[in-house]
Amino acid sequence: MQGNTIRGKKYLWQLPEIDQQMVLSYASTYNLSVPVVQTLCSRGYVTSDDIESFLFSSFEKDVAHPEQLIDSQKAVNRIVQAIENKEKMLVFGDYDVDGITSSSLMMICLLPLGADINFFLPHRVLDGYGLSSKIVERAARNNYKVIITVDNGITAFEPACKAKELGIDLIITDHHKQHDELPDAYAIVNPNRVDCPYPFKSLAGVGVTFKILSLLYERVGKPMPEKAYELLLLGTIADVVPLLGENRFWVRHGLNYVNKQRSFPFLTLCKNGRVTKQTISSLDIGFSVAPQINALGRLDDPRDGVAFLIGSDHKRVQEVGKILFELNQARKDIERSIFQQVDVHIKEKKIDLEKENIILAASNSWPPGVIGLVASRLVSAYGKPTILLHITEKGIAKGSCRSIPAFNIFDALHDSKDLLEQFGGHAHAAGLALKVDNIAELKQKLEERVAQQLTPIDLEQKIMIDAHIKLGDLTKKFMNDINQLEPFGHANAQPLFYAKDVVLVQEPQLLKDLHVKCRIFADGVIKPLIFFNRPELFECFVNQGSDPFDVAVQATENHWNGRISIELLGTDVAGLKQ
Repeated sequence: MQGNTIRGKKYLWQLPEIDQQMVLSYASTYNLSVPVVQTLCSRGYVTSDDIESFLFSSFEKDVAHPEQLIDSQKAVNRIVQAIENKEKMLVFGDYDVDGITSSSLMMICLLPLGADINFFLPHRVLDGYGLSSKIVERAARNNYKVIITVDNGITAFEPACKAKELGIDLIITDHHKQHDELPDAYAIVNPNRVDCPYPFKSLAGVGVTFKILSLLYERVGKPMPEKAYELLLLGTIADVVPLLGENRFWVRHGLNYVNKQRSFPFLTLCKNGRVTKQTISSLDIGFSVAPQINALGRLDDPRDGVAFLIGSDHKRVQEVGKILFELNQARKDIERSIFQQVDVHIKEKKIDLEKENIILAASNSWPPGVIGLVASRLVSAYGKPTILLHITEKGIAKGSCRSIPAFNIFDALHDSKDLLEQFGGHAHAAGLALKVDNIAELKQKLEERVAQQLTPIDLEQKIMIDAHIKLGDLTKKFMNDINQLEPFGHANAQPLFYAKDVVLVQEPQLLKDLHVKCRIFADGVIKPLIFFNRPELFECFVNQGSDPFDVAVQATENHWNGRISIELLGTDVAGLKQ
């Protein structure tokens, strides 16, 4: 549905090419604002069935039965057997929000069924990622008969062999892409197994955990604990999986749940994140709630996250909540510092982006738990695949990759696996470990791959415009219509509109030397507009005077003192004076 383009200050704007008569017809049929219908059409929802399927998701239509997951029955049978025989089970999670919520979900669902169960989450620095043979041996010494991995395990080849050798049944539940082979485990439940017929491949780790537990609860004939939907919501949003299909259904369901009743831990996270709205959204959770739990796994012991989420002692929950708040503030400071260090290298041409298409930087002082976030910020700032590495005392570099839509970083790492000690992940986000001596060669191979596969246009930073708006379109009904597209997140972004020929009606303000605030006028309407982290626009606006220009914006609601107003959040500008 892509049409013309506009050259913006930072991005190339890709405009939709839409049948306007079709848009007007659907707007009338569904009583939706024209720009909102145009957004649906520009995203490929061009038939009545498409639109209704998206707007009116349902359990029957969007949720597949967990039996379609290969090994799900086998896994549930073994869990039931362990409960009946009082065998000890160990849940092995991961240190991110997906892993923490998956582990919490296992605990709150298995304990009420009488399971003899405990959990372990690795410390990012002390233990590293994933199940290890050492952990399996420790479990055997403590008489565990079943280990259940959540949000990890698809590459646990040696630990699987060790578990088999020691008489432990290893049940792997994961959602990451498999390598060429599968571990020799008792059961492997993963929609991304190449032989798995499950129709929806984009579940988060917590989603896979939820499917197994829903099958278990179906087997025992009991309703799942309601808190399960809160944990599923948190983990799914935090893991940035596509909010479409089954994920969209469960996130909607979870939002309905938490907007009626919230657990004390969830209320604590909202208070810490200053989320005071009566109705919270997926964006509130993604930006303000979930990062607090993530900070724990990035900088401290993720096991405290499970204890926090499933805790019933309000005093203890408040104590951990305070720690989460402080850790998240520290995480922001560290993230800002690392970004500035790499940014200086780029500005000083130590990383020359006129010649290089991969941003790669390493340090022995960067906490490994934060560099993935910084890599994401660098991709956003410069539009280049980015790898940041933490160098250990043993001469191993461990780090995170983030990529652009046109470059599959998982496939690139797979084709360079001879240089790596370990790797795993997805098309646009991956983790890796390699010897320091191999860094330069990896960089060269990735640069060659980019040069072979991508065109200059592929490497340009782009934004997809959903629809044209006039400032007069921004009404209460318009915002209500936009809310029908919720929940927003990965693969279902908040709509991006463009408005033509707007003019400034007051002097722009530069806030904290970072953000630019102004008011714009067009079509007889004035609206406030703010650009975050775009300080270079301040001087541009000062020089613009009363000449018209175009803006790419998102429409947002500002809740203040019980009043709701519509504001514009700027993404880019075009047509400025040179």
